[in-house]
Amino acid sequence: MTHRSLSGELHDDPRRSGAASPPRPPPPSRPRLSRPPPPGRPRRRRLAGVVAAAALAALGCGAGASSQPASPTPQPAAPMTPAQIAARATPAVVTIRGDGSLGAGFLVREDGWIATNFHVIAGAADLKVILWDQSEHPVLEVLAFDEDRDLAIVRIHARRKLPLLPLGDSGAVRPGDPVVAIGHPLGLADTVSNGLVSAVRVVDPALTLLQISAPIAPGSSGGPLFNERGEVIGVAAAVATQGQNLNFGVPAAYLKKLLVHPDPVPLSTFAAETADEGTALPPVKRSVPRHALALLRGCNENDLLVLARTMDGAIQVGSPLYNQGDFASCYHIYEGAALDMERRLGAACKGPKQALAEGRRKAARLDDNSAQAWAMRDAFDGLLDVILRKVHGDVE
Repeated sequence: MTHRSLSGELHDDPRRSGAASPPRPPPPSRPRLSRPPPPGRPRRRRLAGVVAAAALAALGCGAGASSQPASPTPQPAAPMTPAQIAARATPAVVTIRGDGSLGAGFLVREDGWIATNFHVIAGAADLKVILWDQSEHPVLEVLAFDEDRDLAIVRIHARRKLPLLPLGDSGAVRPGDPVVAIGHPLGLADTVSNGLVSAVRVVDPALTLLQISAPIAPGSSGGPLFNERGEVIGVAAAVATQGQNLNFGVPAAYLKKLLVHPDPVPLSTFAAETADEGTALPPVKRSVPRHALALLRGCNENDLLVLARTMDGAIQVGSPLYNQGDFASCYHIYEGAALDMERRLGAACKGPKQALAEGRRKAARLDDNSAQAWAMRDAFDGLLDVILRKVHGDVE
């Protein structure tokens, strides 16, 4: 879950007084093979520091898939409201979840091609895509990726034609243009936010990003960003740095290039090649509780949102600190988040309060900051698991 910063300073693009295209990216290349991380190591998040941008170079589609990307469907010339864009686009926005990871994505071809962030899928050997109808589909392969731009395209088996989103001209985007973001924070509900393009930023000669004022909820990285005509102009990437939440979009121009150069890789191969390497961390023995759905009795939707967003936010901040060896800070962030949730949950939402308090008590009995951090993380992961099972209709 380590966030990795990009090299180079972040600055405004001086060419964007008018429209301009992003700098030409280098030719796509395969990732180097990396050794798997130590057992129990937190999943790595590739975006951090001043800006987040990890992406994947071209990995294509398997046998039976059509060879060319679908042409964008004609779009209405008149501007659309955020509500109109959401109504039209939401069926093509998906949730992607795996072991310790969760993000959003969107369909770019009706035969099951899905765009998302690289950091959402990196190192995950088992990924599920949840469509708008709550059906779950395993990711079969990674079709294309660009780690430097935090982009990836994956494929699921489509038994029917699926709704897709048209890609717009990100090179025509200017500061002040309206933007709409759609995501699925932890799969709980569709989240729609709108704002403006704050700036067009140049990270280095090979990477331009769109900084936006529209908030990106935790768990919604990889979702689409739309212009006022309902066209995708970017892929959302939420970045937390030095206590500030910065919201960026990776321009759709980079995504278009990936669609043209498919080079399929099985998910298992991709997971092995993108597993975290990093420095050695203490061995971890996980003890994630498996809660019954009854634990959530008395909790309303707002309680579940408070839990999901607070835990995901704490993990986004705490995991990079842990991976840097600052175990004490990671533990205190998790502990503080648990106390905050216990205060904010409704009086009837007793089960999660008790689970969080038990996690804090277990951690307090330990004398090692690394073990304390993992005790809190186990408590969080147990609650996130039961919330997701409830949301996706599991029965006991």
